[in-house]
Amino acid sequence: MTTTTELTLFADYFQIHVCDEDADGDLGDAWTTEAVADQLAVAEDALGIGTVVNVNVSVTVEILPHEPSEDSSEFDHVVEASVDVPSGRLSVMGCSDYGPDAAAFEVPEGWNRVRASRSNLARAAQADIDSAKSPETTERIRIQVWPAPELPSRIVKRWVRDDDKGHA
Repeated sequence: MTTTTELTLFADYFQIHVCDEDADGDLGDAWTTEAVADQLAVAEDALGIGTVVNVNVSVTVEILPHEPSEDSSEFDHVVEASVDVPSGRLSVMGCSDYGPDAAAFEVPEGWNRVRASRSNLARAAQADIDSAKSPETTERIRIQVWPAPELPSRIVKRWVRDDDKGHA
């Protein structure tokens, strides 16, 4: 059975978190130079999903029974990572949100796979602080979660800002 939930989250510090409900949420050491470039920070029981804006973003969370079909052509930036959820409850929240108030979802205990597919990035980046004022400029993130053994993180599709092209 698939569960789909729509959220609006404040992407404080240009990130949202996906983590075990009981995780401490500390991804400070996980935000390496590579993680910033990939817009994905990985710890065993928590993930940081980078955003192009530091305002509200639209998030769709899908809890799935198995791996979804590949549809990265419909998105700007797509990443996957494994997260350990020993509590069987996965929280999705802004990084400065209060954990007990976060949206939490029932998932199988243990390892789950998370695919974060982001869209509308160029328009959101251009609108910057005003991006959340209109659906046409709001950054959209789809978080898909399904049970799977631990696997290495991967960048399925990379988005590069126009002003970053040509820079190393």
